[in-house]
Amino acid sequence: MDTTYQIRLGGYGPPTTSFSRSLKRIGDRMEEQFGDDVDIKYIYNIMDLGYKGEDILWLTEHGLLTISYQSSSYLTDRVPELGFVDLPFLFENNEQARAAIDGALGQYLSQKTEERINYKILGYFENGFRQISNKLRPVRRPADFDGMSIRVLPSDVQARTFELLGATPKRMDLTEAIEGIVDGSLDAQENPFANTVTYGAHKYHHYHTLSNHFYISRSIMCHRATYSSWPEELQSAMQEAVRDAIVWQRGQAEQEAVDSRKAIEDAGCEIVELTPEEHAEFVQAVKPQHDDAREVFGDKMFELMEQT
Repeated sequence: MDTTYQIRLGGYGPPTTSFSRSLKRIGDRMEEQFGDDVDIKYIYNIMDLGYKGEDILWLTEHGLLTISYQSSSYLTDRVPELGFVDLPFLFENNEQARAAIDGALGQYLSQKTEERINYKILGYFENGFRQISNKLRPVRRPADFDGMSIRVLPSDVQARTFELLGATPKRMDLTEAIEGIVDGSLDAQENPFANTVTYGAHKYHHYHTLSNHFYISRSIMCHRATYSSWPEELQSAMQEAVRDAIVWQRGQAEQEAVDSRKAIEDAGCEIVELTPEEHAEFVQAVKPQHDDAREVFGDKMFELMEQT
């Protein structure tokens, strides 16, 4: 190629996370294939530079970052359709969720995102099933949320979910949530175990509930104008590199969930595993969310979810 293409890959976690290592995997593959024709730069954690986690959205939209990732929930204000995959208890397991996100549903959500934002969606990392941690008491049923404040992602669907469960949801960026956990002004948070450990919440929250209430994907976003300027050879290679990184990252995420649970237990924390009856109470409490989704989206999104 006659031009050297600079590619800036960014995230909002330490270099040790599966997401950061996936960015490195993408960059290494591109350098191996194109050598000096690409100039790869990494900003693994934009929060180290004073940004908020949510700032990654505009940094990518305006081309300061070429490729990044962010939980799809952060985009629901601009892409309402993404709120569908924020629905609680939508997926039963990783296999079902991955099939939907990699299939017709994910393609539809990518299309809707690209229609509204200057992104090329390259795929979806797995943030996985989310669990609840808090400093007050064990949570086994919705009644245990009474009087409890909990941080949620910037999603109306997620906020409504915890209202239905009886908690007081607070939409916060990650940086604000960490501050609230540390200073005690926030009672609870919800995250995959890996995030709970990465951000140190288990040092302040003794009680953890294995609820699997949300399955969240992280959109892999590329600045569309930059992507469009690349020759087809570079575009195709990037897509292949991202596909490889997704498969690798999901495998790492499974192991991180196991390792992080052990770290939580080793810290002396209590992990509650819901009985089938307790789980059913949670599902019944948030059923209005699914009813509302059918009114908003019709049957289309549910049908797409079943197409693999």
